[in-house]
Amino acid sequence: MLRVNISGGSSYEPKVGYSRAVLVGSSFYISGTTASSQGGPLLPDAGIQTRETLRIIKTVLEENGSCIEDVVRTRIFVVDIATHGADVGVAHGEVFGNIRPASSMIGVAGLIDSKMLVEIEVDAVIGCGGISR
Repeated sequence: MLRVNISGGSSYEPKVGYSRAVLVGSSFYISGTTASSQGGPLLPDAGIQTRETLRIIKTVLEENGSCIEDVVRTRIFVVDIATHGADVGVAHGEVFGNIRPASSMIGVAGLIDSKMLVEIEVDAVIGCGGISR
């Protein structure tokens, strides 16, 4: 099966040795994504950061022949989960409430930038279209 590494253009990718996403057949894996703002300040609001992170993920999916409905798993890493977990959960539910992928929310001590409050990884199967049973 052909493996395609998809770059997001981050200077961290070659330094750390990772890809924004990897596509193998119809399986699509998106690396940990944050709301790292393009030129603007990162707002200290976990709900807003989650919405922006999911917007970025949706764009990566759509630019590579997939869609948000193809997501089958999310992993959500939250700094200070006691404070921010509820806001992150609400924002996640706004996007995935009807899709309902397998999901984990994990509290972490910190992320690569101290202003980041949430990081999300996504696995998708292209073409599955979010079928629920």
